[in-house]
Amino acid sequence: MSSPIRDLFRALPAEVHTQRHGGRYKWMVLIVASLGTIAGVLATTSFNVAVPALMRDFALGQEQVQWAITGFMAAMTVGMLPTPWLLDRCGFRRLFLGAVLLMLLASVAGALATNFPFLVFTRVVQGLAAGMLQPLGPLVVMRSFPPGVQGRASGALSFSLVLAPAVAPALGGMLLDRYGWPAIFLLNLPFCVLAVGSALYLLPRAEAAPRHGFDWWGLALLTAGTLALIESVASLQHSGLLAPWTLAQLALAAGLLACFVHHARRVKKPLISLGLFRHRSFAMGTTVAFAYGFGLYASTYLIPVFLQNALGFGAAAAGMVLVPAGLALAATIPPAGRLADKVSPQWITVAGLACFGLSFLLFALLAKGIGHGELIFVTVLGRVGLGMILPALNLATLRHLEPHQLSQSSAVISYARQLGGMLGIAVAAVFVAWRESVYGTVVPGVLTAYAQGFLLLAGVFALALVAACRMGKR
Repeated sequence: MSSPIRDLFRALPAEVHTQRHGGRYKWMVLIVASLGTIAGVLATTSFNVAVPALMRDFALGQEQVQWAITGFMAAMTVGMLPTPWLLDRCGFRRLFLGAVLLMLLASVAGALATNFPFLVFTRVVQGLAAGMLQPLGPLVVMRSFPPGVQGRASGALSFSLVLAPAVAPALGGMLLDRYGWPAIFLLNLPFCVLAVGSALYLLPRAEAAPRHGFDWWGLALLTAGTLALIESVASLQHSGLLAPWTLAQLALAAGLLACFVHHARRVKKPLISLGLFRHRSFAMGTTVAFAYGFGLYASTYLIPVFLQNALGFGAAAAGMVLVPAGLALAATIPPAGRLADKVSPQWITVAGLACFGLSFLLFALLAKGIGHGELIFVTVLGRVGLGMILPALNLATLRHLEPHQLSQSSAVISYARQLGGMLGIAVAAVFVAWRESVYGTVVPGVLTAYAQGFLLLAGVFALALVAACRMGKR
């Protein structure tokens, strides 16, 4: 490699980059982080359209194919836990490049898979890489931008993350029809390549930092507890809440969490410092993140199913009803981010949660006679609330913390949101199925079942609203 090209991609100190690029440098770093996170989001959101093709090509049932989705989500959730230690050990540049390259290699390997177990393995590796990438975007916002610009930066990051899943299913479907399911694995490759090239050029050399040992026991306890909780959620769907296996997994998850808390109090550098939860903004923000993830993921499952199973919409008609809500979400995020620089992000989060929760309450009240115009209004109201939450929640949660606490706290917030989301989908599905068994699966009983499902989500957001009101600095 010639000297000019080697110099172009050489790791330079942040000060040199700032002198070279000026005030726009922090925005360039945010774009680099966004590219990597988008690659992970595409791997998350585009895969579902390939399920029927995988069932056909590998002669499998849906429950077996679900392992590829469950394995990815579990690995993504667990992959967030060691990110703070890896940041201290390797630095942002090396961790980002390593995670994106791991995502790239796993995607290529998945496209070349000739048997289903290997395909599931590549999905697990993709999930680990996506989990490591997820907390890095908010970390760039909090570390690189001054308080007066953090809202705008968070809005720009959130907008890019919302745009990716909006186009992923449609684009993935087109590629699937033309090239088959391997094309789904390759959908994120352009973003991986762009992320690697721009990171080599723009991300600064890591500053020297004191190194400490890794909390392997803490990781083992939290990983086992997370997997037990995920298994209990899976058991909810096929065995029910009171099944012995479900109860055993819930008890195991609770016991492992208690063991982790005991362990974290005794070691010097735990995987998650319990001292973070002494900050009221962080403790309440983590609660909000869990509840918000629960409601968000549950709603993305429940609303389309309600439109089709209860109201009789076709798949295309249901998609068209949700288009205005997607446009409202995209239009809300940038001004909400700018507003977070002028108004307390805590109260923007409160307003967003109120709008989102109110939309579910309206769904519950209107479910038995809701019209087309009311459907659009209620879904738009919910997505306006989501657009307010996305750029404000991380700011409200992390703004009062010390710089050395940001990497660990950002990972914990992402972990709580992801864990809440996984629980939300399963609980919503099980709850509605239970209510259908009581009221029936035909009108008007099925409408009552879904109305009570939406009421459950409104209750979750009410709890999140209480926690958000208590997020102020202690």
